[in-house]
Amino acid sequence: MPKLSVIVPFYNVQQYAPDTLRSLRLNADRDFEFILVDDHSKDGTPAILERAAEELSDVARVRYIRHEENGGLATARNTGLDAAQGEYLTFLDGDDWLAPGYLAELVSALDELGCDFVRTDHVQATARARSVHRVPVGRRWEAFDPREAILPAHRSTSVDYAYAWAGAYHRRLLERGVLHFTDGLRTAEDRPWIWKLHREAESFAVVSLLGVFYRRGVASSLTQIGDVRQLDFIRAFDQVIEETAADREADRLLPKAVRTYCAIIAHHLSNEDRFEPAVARQLRSMSAAAIKRMPQDALGDALEAMDMDRSSKLRRLRRRVTPAGAAA
Repeated sequence: MPKLSVIVPFYNVQQYAPDTLRSLRLNADRDFEFILVDDHSKDGTPAILERAAEELSDVARVRYIRHEENGGLATARNTGLDAAQGEYLTFLDGDDWLAPGYLAELVSALDELGCDFVRTDHVQATARARSVHRVPVGRRWEAFDPREAILPAHRSTSVDYAYAWAGAYHRRLLERGVLHFTDGLRTAEDRPWIWKLHREAESFAVVSLLGVFYRRGVASSLTQIGDVRQLDFIRAFDQVIEETAADREADRLLPKAVRTYCAIIAHHLSNEDRFEPAVARQLRSMSAAAIKRMPQDALGDALEAMDMDRSSKLRRLRRRVTPAGAAA
């Protein structure tokens, strides 16, 4: 069994893939497994990956998998999870990169702490600018119950830091069915995943490692494209609400889930001019339907706690008559 499996999905990132692959080489170990998943790229990415898989095999275990059709990031990560054999697992996106030696430090932290998963800080790279983004958890290098890090509802917490690549996960979570993503989600795929992780894992820790460089502002990134795929955030958060409502501590956890969902809807409404006109109309219709599906007591509390601008937008949607078929 490899000590660590690193799952790296790629899609049309020929400009950035060489940096990503170079960083893997600088982290390579015979005990590490790199799983390179091409999600049916249409540019030069597959050729880059084929060469890299051959070259990396000199320094690490490598598997290269190519999808016959594009399935999205969640599905590509699931392909990697199904192939992974490591004791620990982590992720990296195909346009991001790692600091040299970071993976060895990550494995050492998991070995030392013995918990189900660890979370790490990261560096956001926007053009030449760099900024550090930290896990919103004060306790460091100490294992504790992941449920404790979901709340409070009124503050940013660990479930709001939903980057799957910012950490590593013990194989026992994979075997218990906790690590897979919702197939087909084109955006917000990390949201149901991070909530499930915090509800169902038994222990986690935050470690002060800075080794992941997250590239922002990539023109081909879905977060930069205002098409209908962005509306998958509604399906993602509907799943968060549904699964949290079935939890044994639903009364305690639902206010946080509803408040976060409302904040995300308000964010998209405030930036709806970046969407195509038909998609913007669909955003408003689907958001109104989503608001009506939420637990109404928790929704009322969330709206009372929000600032006037955002709460007004959501209250107008709450009063809106939604047509049949407006569900996510």
